[in-house]
Amino acid sequence: MQKYIYKYAMITGGCAVIALAINCFYLQQHFLNGGISGLAMILYYLLGWPIGTVSFILNLPLFYFAYRYLSKTFLIDTIFGTAVFSLILDLTAFLADKTYVKDPLLSCIAGGVMFGVGSAMMYKVDGSSGGTDIIGFIVYKYYSISVSTTEFIINGVIMTFCAFLFGLEPVLYSMIIFYLSFRLTNVLMDGFDYKKNFMIITNQPEQIADAIMTEVGRGVTFLNGEGAYTHQSRKVLFVVVKLTQVNKIEHIIKQFDPDAFVIMQDAANVFGRGFTLPDKVIDAAKEEKNKLLY
Repeated sequence: MQKYIYKYAMITGGCAVIALAINCFYLQQHFLNGGISGLAMILYYLLGWPIGTVSFILNLPLFYFAYRYLSKTFLIDTIFGTAVFSLILDLTAFLADKTYVKDPLLSCIAGGVMFGVGSAMMYKVDGSSGGTDIIGFIVYKYYSISVSTTEFIINGVIMTFCAFLFGLEPVLYSMIIFYLSFRLTNVLMDGFDYKKNFMIITNQPEQIADAIMTEVGRGVTFLNGEGAYTHQSRKVLFVVVKLTQVNKIEHIIKQFDPDAFVIMQDAANVFGRGFTLPDKVIDAAKEEKNKLLY
């Protein structure tokens, strides 16, 4: 039960943040949005129709695609998210009567940040506010392209069309918003707690590995490597560490082998023993497995 409460609370919170971004920063500057809500905003600017109500109506045909290509759970979550988003959007419409930030650039930055935060909150629990989210999740399911990337492409196409309706300036500001929200959504989805992984080719693999394990407290994996030119076999060290441990790793490498060949790369979504799983969780899993085997 707690799982579902958390899930729908995150979806509701994400919808609320996005709705506030639109009503507090988008509409006063005549910024545009992509997807279904973007079409609803176009109708709002041209005809004065309520964005939330129009957005929900335009989403109705997309529910079929969610039912056809995605799970029933996603369909329920999408209907819930679309309804909540549309409702909050219309209930907070009165906020659009006041201009909170006069500078359009600051407005688009604030709006983009809020939109990215709201989107990440929903995507973290596989939620959706409808619209191009549905298309995004279908593409992600079958082609492993992130939802935010798909939406960025679709929104770019829509903005090209909007440039003929409203001019280039509001479209350019809106593209800044898309980029900010796109980047922030991906950052929040990957997490701020970045890790680094090291690939170390050295003549002192045992000494460096022992030092890393004893002084830094990180596990090290030996990979079997062979030089393409020399055909000399050697051990390659692979280790993942926190950002705060990078300097210590570099110091250990230089201490034992200043000529070592080192590759350091960003690593995100690292999980397992030593990072996200405590030893007692793994030990309990092993114990349960032994019970099943014996």
